[in-house]
Amino acid sequence: MTAATIRRARCLLLVLAVLLLTLTPNAPSVAAEARGAEVVAVTQVADRQVDLSVRSPALGGRTVNVRLLTPDGWNPDDRGRHWPTLWLHGCCGDYTSWTSRTDVARIDSLRDVLVVMPEAGWNGWYSDWWNNGNGGDPAWETFHTKELRRLLERDWGAGPRRVVAGLSMGGQGALMYAARHPGMFKAAAAYSGSVHPLLNDESVSRIMGFFAGQGDDPRRVWGDPVAQRDVWAAHDPYYLAKRLRPIPVYLSCGDGTAGPLDPPGATNALEADFDRQNHALAGALERAGARHVTTNFYGPGTHSWPYWQRELHASLPMLLGALRVTN
Repeated sequence: MTAATIRRARCLLLVLAVLLLTLTPNAPSVAAEARGAEVVAVTQVADRQVDLSVRSPALGGRTVNVRLLTPDGWNPDDRGRHWPTLWLHGCCGDYTSWTSRTDVARIDSLRDVLVVMPEAGWNGWYSDWWNNGNGGDPAWETFHTKELRRLLERDWGAGPRRVVAGLSMGGQGALMYAARHPGMFKAAAAYSGSVHPLLNDESVSRIMGFFAGQGDDPRRVWGDPVAQRDVWAAHDPYYLAKRLRPIPVYLSCGDGTAGPLDPPGATNALEADFDRQNHALAGALERAGARHVTTNFYGPGTHSWPYWQRELHASLPMLLGALRVTN
């Protein structure tokens, strides 16, 4: 071997060493991204209630919580058993809202079902944000429908038979997920849902006001309602009605005036707007040929938890039927 050849070999080894030193610090993050979402903590908070802290690449590496209401006999170490699953979504609260504000944990008919109550952000809108040129915006839809679903089915006993229900922003999310991911959910229910945000200027202005919450640029979620109307329509259940046609759908809403579960004189413009949106969606589903739509437009009633608890009970026979759960 000549001296020149030896020098070239040494130079090559030096270059390889530098590359290895450069790449090695990034190896753990690359490996974590390849693994997808991962559970970093587990907390037993009550009988049959387990909280998972999940680190999500789709959320920029943030750790968010998911509450599980577990069925009788549930054991995550039993990898051979998978349970029918109800996903429950909400709005403007967090992953604890359903168990803290309703009797969901005491419903006997859910003792054979794994109930998944994921964090969705106070103002996340169950969407991969349009971004508007800003980096680091959340991808809630990817987190829920891909990362979390795979994680729960691999390690936490969730089965392939799923239904979804939600209130307000979560009602929009429930219907949108069912429509945008055909076959993922066997049925969907929306209680006082934001189900046609493009209904009119009032509806658009109201949801833009939500988007602007916490100092956000309202165009970060779905873009501008005119320039990016196609993005808005892709997240509007009214325009997804044909995709909802194959599955049972439950819609309920009040009209914003004081009802039997309200204090006297209560009014709520948000519920009145959503009532109009729900009537519009019901018409779109009928025109699309959907045959398994149940509506409960109950008139007087505001945007509040007592009605959503009642409507969860009312819709459970449909949801459990789609899961083939009998009691």
